[in-house]
Amino acid sequence: MAIRTDLAIELREAKDGADDGILCETLDIGEVKITRMKVDSKRGEQSLGRPMGRYITVEAPPFVGEYEINENCRIAVQNELQRLLPENGTVLVCGIGNTQITPDSFGPRVGSGVLSTRHLGDELSALGQLRKVAVISPGVLGQTGMETGEVIRGVADKINPSAVIVVDALAARSLDRLGRTVQISDTGLIPGSGVDNARNEISERTIGVPTIAVGVPTVVDACTMVSDFGGECDSQRAKSMVVTPREIDLLIAHAAKMTAHAINCALQSQISADDLLALMG
Repeated sequence: MAIRTDLAIELREAKDGADDGILCETLDIGEVKITRMKVDSKRGEQSLGRPMGRYITVEAPPFVGEYEINENCRIAVQNELQRLLPENGTVLVCGIGNTQITPDSFGPRVGSGVLSTRHLGDELSALGQLRKVAVISPGVLGQTGMETGEVIRGVADKINPSAVIVVDALAARSLDRLGRTVQISDTGLIPGSGVDNARNEISERTIGVPTIAVGVPTVVDACTMVSDFGGECDSQRAKSMVVTPREIDLLIAHAAKMTAHAINCALQSQISADDLLALMG
Protein backbone atom coordinates (compact mmCIF):
# COMPACT_ATOMS: atom_id res chain seq x y z
CA MET A 1 0.00 0.00 0.00
CA ALA A 2 1.30 3.45 -0.94
CA ILE A 3 1.87 5.67 2.08
CA ARG A 4 0.37 9.13 2.23
CA THR A 5 2.65 11.74 3.76
CA ASP A 6 3.82 15.26 3.02
CA LEU A 7 7.14 14.70 4.79
CA ALA A 8 10.08 14.09 2.48
CA ILE A 9 12.01 12.39 5.29
CA GLU A 10 9.27 9.76 5.63
CA LEU A 11 9.23 9.11 1.89
CA ARG A 12 12.96 8.47 2.01
CA GLU A 13 12.68 6.27 5.10
CA ALA A 14 10.16 4.11 3.24
CA LYS A 15 12.97 3.22 0.80
CA ASP A 16 14.77 1.37 3.63
CA GLY A 17 17.96 3.37 3.26
CA ALA A 18 18.48 2.46 -0.38
CA ASP A 19 21.25 4.25 -2.28
CA ASP A 20 19.03 6.85 -3.90
CA GLY A 21 21.48 9.59 -4.76
CA ILE A 22 20.00 11.98 -2.19
CA LEU A 23 22.49 13.98 -0.13
CA CYS A 24 21.64 13.96 3.57
CA GLU A 25 23.15 15.41 6.74
CA THR A 26 21.93 15.64 10.32
CA LEU A 27 22.83 17.88 13.24
CA ASP A 28 21.50 18.58 16.71
CA ILE A 29 20.71 21.73 18.66
CA GLY A 30 20.07 20.45 22.16
CA GLU A 31 17.05 18.16 22.00
CA VAL A 32 16.20 19.35 18.48
CA LYS A 33 17.29 17.28 15.47
CA ILE A 34 17.74 18.81 12.03
CA THR A 35 17.86 16.66 8.88
CA ARG A 36 18.87 18.34 5.64
CA MET A 37 18.16 16.52 2.39
CA LYS A 38 19.24 17.76 -1.04
CA VAL A 39 17.78 16.30 -4.20
CA ASP A 40 19.96 17.45 -7.08
CA SER A 41 19.53 14.74 -9.71
CA LYS A 42 16.77 13.06 -11.68
CA ARG A 43 17.68 9.83 -9.93
CA GLY A 44 17.00 11.36 -6.52
CA GLU A 45 13.85 13.04 -7.80
CA GLN A 46 12.43 9.77 -9.09
CA SER A 47 13.39 7.90 -5.92
CA LEU A 48 11.78 10.43 -3.59
CA GLY A 49 8.84 11.28 -5.81
CA ARG A 50 9.42 14.97 -5.10
CA PRO A 51 10.97 17.79 -7.20
CA MET A 52 14.66 18.55 -7.04
CA GLY A 53 15.47 20.95 -4.22
CA ARG A 54 16.19 21.11 -0.51
CA TYR A 55 14.05 19.53 2.22
CA ILE A 56 14.77 20.29 5.87
CA THR A 57 13.10 18.50 8.76
CA VAL A 58 13.25 19.94 12.28
CA GLU A 59 12.17 17.47 14.98
CA ALA A 60 11.54 18.80 18.48
CA PRO A 61 9.71 17.89 21.70
CA PRO A 62 5.92 17.84 21.17
CA PHE A 63 4.52 21.34 20.65
CA VAL A 64 1.43 20.52 22.67
CA GLY A 65 3.50 20.15 25.84
CA GLU A 66 5.37 23.43 25.38
CA TYR A 67 3.79 26.34 27.26
CA GLU A 68 6.76 28.51 26.31
CA ILE A 69 8.35 28.60 22.88
CA ASN A 70 11.13 26.05 22.57
CA GLU A 71 14.07 28.33 21.79
CA ASN A 72 16.19 25.61 20.22
CA CYS A 73 13.36 24.76 17.83
CA ARG A 74 12.74 28.42 17.06
CA ILE A 75 16.42 29.02 16.36
CA ALA A 76 16.64 25.93 14.14
CA VAL A 77 13.63 26.98 12.04
CA GLN A 78 14.88 30.57 11.87
CA ASN A 79 18.36 29.53 10.74
CA GLU A 80 17.10 27.10 8.10
CA LEU A 81 14.75 29.73 6.69
CA GLN A 82 17.53 32.29 6.50
CA ARG A 83 19.62 29.82 4.50
CA LEU A 84 16.89 29.72 1.84
CA LEU A 85 15.75 33.35 1.79
CA PRO A 86 17.30 36.06 -0.39
CA GLU A 87 19.12 38.67 1.67
CA ASN A 88 17.08 41.63 0.43
CA GLY A 89 13.67 42.51 -0.94
CA THR A 90 10.06 42.25 0.12
CA VAL A 91 8.83 38.87 1.33
CA LEU A 92 5.22 37.74 0.93
CA VAL A 93 4.07 35.34 3.68
CA CYS A 94 0.95 33.28 2.90
CA GLY A 95 -0.94 31.37 5.59
CA ILE A 96 -2.75 28.62 3.70
CA GLY A 97 -5.70 26.70 5.10
CA ASN A 98 -9.25 26.80 6.40
CA THR A 99 -9.75 28.58 9.73
CA GLN A 100 -13.04 26.74 10.24
CA ILE A 101 -11.33 23.33 10.37
CA THR A 102 -8.93 23.20 13.31
CA PRO A 103 -6.29 20.78 11.90
CA ASP A 104 -6.19 22.90 8.72
CA SER A 105 -5.97 26.27 10.50
CA PHE A 106 -2.22 26.17 11.13
CA GLY A 107 -1.30 28.34 8.13
CA PRO A 108 -3.73 31.20 8.86
CA ARG A 109 -2.80 31.09 12.56
CA VAL A 110 0.86 31.52 11.65
CA GLY A 111 -0.02 34.31 9.24
CA SER A 112 -1.82 36.20 12.01
CA GLY A 113 1.40 36.19 14.06
CA VAL A 114 3.78 37.35 11.32
CA LEU A 115 4.57 41.06 11.45
CA SER A 116 3.47 42.92 8.30
CA THR A 117 5.72 45.92 7.62
CA ARG A 118 5.36 46.77 3.94
CA HIS A 119 2.87 49.54 4.68
CA LEU A 120 5.22 51.37 7.05
CA GLY A 121 7.14 53.12 4.29
CA ASP A 122 10.84 53.35 3.55
CA GLU A 123 12.06 55.23 6.61
CA LEU A 124 12.48 52.28 8.95
CA SER A 125 13.75 50.05 6.17
CA ALA A 126 16.37 52.64 5.27
CA LEU A 127 17.61 52.59 8.86
CA GLY A 128 18.14 48.84 8.55
CA GLN A 129 15.52 48.10 11.18
CA LEU A 130 12.70 46.48 9.25
CA ARG A 131 12.45 44.32 6.19
CA LYS A 132 9.32 44.80 4.09
CA VAL A 133 6.89 41.95 4.70
CA ALA A 134 3.38 41.46 3.37
CA VAL A 135 1.04 38.83 4.84
CA ILE A 136 -2.09 37.22 3.40
CA SER A 137 -4.35 34.31 4.33
CA PRO A 138 -6.09 33.59 1.02
CA GLY A 139 -8.63 31.06 2.31
CA VAL A 140 -9.51 27.92 0.36
CA LEU A 141 -11.27 27.23 -2.91
CA GLY A 142 -14.57 26.35 -1.26
CA GLN A 143 -14.67 29.70 0.53
CA THR A 144 -13.43 32.02 -2.21
CA GLY A 145 -14.08 30.29 -5.52
CA MET A 146 -10.42 30.88 -6.36
CA GLU A 147 -7.47 28.51 -6.24
CA THR A 148 -5.04 29.51 -3.50
CA GLY A 149 -2.24 29.61 -6.05
CA GLU A 150 -4.22 32.04 -8.20
CA VAL A 151 -4.61 34.45 -5.29
CA ILE A 152 -0.92 34.25 -4.36
CA ARG A 153 0.19 34.73 -7.97
CA GLY A 154 -2.07 37.77 -8.31
CA VAL A 155 -0.66 39.39 -5.17
CA ALA A 156 2.92 38.50 -6.13
CA ASP A 157 2.44 40.07 -9.58
CA LYS A 158 1.27 43.26 -7.88
CA ILE A 159 3.88 43.71 -5.13
CA ASN A 160 6.88 41.97 -6.80
CA PRO A 161 8.34 40.17 -3.75
CA SER A 162 11.84 38.73 -3.78
CA ALA A 163 10.46 35.53 -2.22
CA VAL A 164 7.24 33.93 -1.02
CA ILE A 165 6.86 31.86 2.16
CA VAL A 166 3.83 29.56 2.13
CA VAL A 167 2.75 28.02 5.44
CA ASP A 168 0.40 25.04 5.57
CA ALA A 169 -0.68 22.10 7.72
CA LEU A 170 0.74 18.76 6.58
CA ALA A 171 -0.04 15.06 6.84
CA ALA A 172 2.48 12.66 8.39
CA ARG A 173 2.86 8.91 8.23
CA SER A 174 4.24 8.44 11.72
CA LEU A 175 2.31 9.32 14.86
CA ASP A 176 5.68 10.15 16.44
CA ARG A 177 6.12 13.09 14.07
CA LEU A 178 2.63 14.47 14.55
CA GLY A 179 2.73 17.89 16.20
CA ARG A 180 6.49 17.90 16.80
CA THR A 181 7.98 18.33 13.33
CA VAL A 182 8.56 21.29 11.02
CA GLN A 183 9.34 20.74 7.34
CA ILE A 184 10.95 23.50 5.29
CA SER A 185 11.60 23.23 1.55
CA ASP A 186 12.46 25.44 -1.39
CA THR A 187 10.23 23.48 -3.77
CA GLY A 188 6.87 24.99 -2.78
CA LEU A 189 3.88 22.77 -2.12
CA ILE A 190 0.63 21.32 -3.42
CA PRO A 191 -2.13 22.19 -0.92
CA GLY A 192 -4.20 19.21 0.23
CA SER A 193 -1.94 16.56 -1.30
CA GLY A 194 -1.43 14.73 2.00
CA VAL A 195 -5.18 14.25 2.51
CA ASP A 196 -5.93 13.23 -1.08
CA ASN A 197 -7.38 16.62 -2.05
CA ALA A 198 -4.55 18.07 -4.12
CA ARG A 199 -4.97 21.56 -5.54
CA ASN A 200 -2.79 23.57 -7.89
CA GLU A 201 0.95 23.65 -7.25
CA ILE A 202 2.41 26.71 -5.50
CA SER A 203 6.08 26.99 -6.37
CA GLU A 204 8.66 29.16 -8.07
CA ARG A 205 7.52 27.65 -11.37
CA THR A 206 3.94 28.88 -10.90
CA ILE A 207 4.49 32.05 -8.83
CA GLY A 208 7.59 33.35 -10.58
CA VAL A 209 9.80 33.96 -7.52
CA PRO A 210 11.56 31.66 -5.01
CA THR A 211 8.86 29.94 -2.96
CA ILE A 212 9.67 28.43 0.43
CA ALA A 213 7.19 26.05 2.06
CA VAL A 214 6.90 25.68 5.84
CA GLY A 215 4.61 23.10 7.40
CA VAL A 216 3.77 21.16 10.54
CA PRO A 217 1.96 17.78 10.37
CA THR A 218 -1.40 17.92 12.12
CA VAL A 219 -3.05 14.74 10.76
CA VAL A 220 -2.17 11.13 9.94
CA ASP A 221 -3.88 9.19 7.17
CA ALA A 222 -6.10 6.51 8.77
CA CYS A 223 -5.23 3.68 6.39
CA THR A 224 -1.50 4.45 6.56
CA MET A 225 -1.69 4.31 10.36
CA VAL A 226 -3.58 1.00 10.34
CA SER A 227 -1.06 -0.47 7.89
CA ASP A 228 1.88 0.62 10.08
CA PHE A 229 0.31 -1.24 13.01
CA GLY A 230 0.13 -4.41 10.93
CA GLY A 231 -3.54 -4.24 10.02
CA GLU A 232 -5.38 -4.12 6.72
CA CYS A 233 -7.43 -1.18 5.52
CA ASP A 234 -10.12 -2.35 3.14
CA SER A 235 -12.89 0.03 4.17
CA GLN A 236 -13.75 2.73 1.64
CA ARG A 237 -14.80 4.99 4.50
CA ALA A 238 -11.48 4.53 6.29
CA LYS A 239 -9.62 5.32 3.07
CA SER A 240 -11.09 8.82 3.14
CA MET A 241 -10.36 9.48 6.82
CA VAL A 242 -7.52 11.23 8.64
CA VAL A 243 -6.73 11.13 12.35
CA THR A 244 -5.82 14.12 14.51
CA PRO A 245 -4.97 14.36 18.24
CA ARG A 246 -7.69 15.26 20.73
CA GLU A 247 -5.49 18.16 21.89
CA ILE A 248 -5.32 19.61 18.37
CA ASP A 249 -6.35 23.09 19.57
CA LEU A 250 -3.30 23.37 21.80
CA LEU A 251 -1.06 21.81 19.18
CA ILE A 252 -2.10 24.38 16.58
CA ALA A 253 -1.81 27.30 19.01
CA HIS A 254 1.68 26.39 20.24
CA ALA A 255 3.07 25.30 16.86
CA ALA A 256 1.71 28.43 15.15
CA LYS A 257 3.18 30.77 17.74
CA MET A 258 6.62 29.15 17.53
CA THR A 259 6.58 29.12 13.71
CA ALA A 260 5.40 32.74 13.40
CA HIS A 261 8.11 33.81 15.86
CA ALA A 262 10.76 31.93 13.87
CA ILE A 263 9.61 33.55 10.62
CA ASN A 264 9.68 37.01 12.23
CA CYS A 265 13.19 36.39 13.54
CA ALA A 266 14.35 35.16 10.13
CA LEU A 267 12.92 38.21 8.36
CA GLN A 268 13.73 40.90 10.93
CA SER A 269 17.24 39.92 11.99
CA GLN A 270 18.07 43.48 13.17
CA ILE A 271 15.54 43.19 16.02
CA SER A 272 16.05 40.96 19.06
CA ALA A 273 13.99 37.81 19.44
CA ASP A 274 12.53 39.10 22.73
CA ASP A 275 11.40 42.37 21.14
CA LEU A 276 9.83 40.53 18.20
CA LEU A 277 7.97 38.23 20.57
CA ALA A 278 6.63 41.24 22.46
CA LEU A 279 5.45 42.82 19.21
CA MET A 280 3.47 39.65 18.42
CA GLY A 281 1.35 40.32 21.53
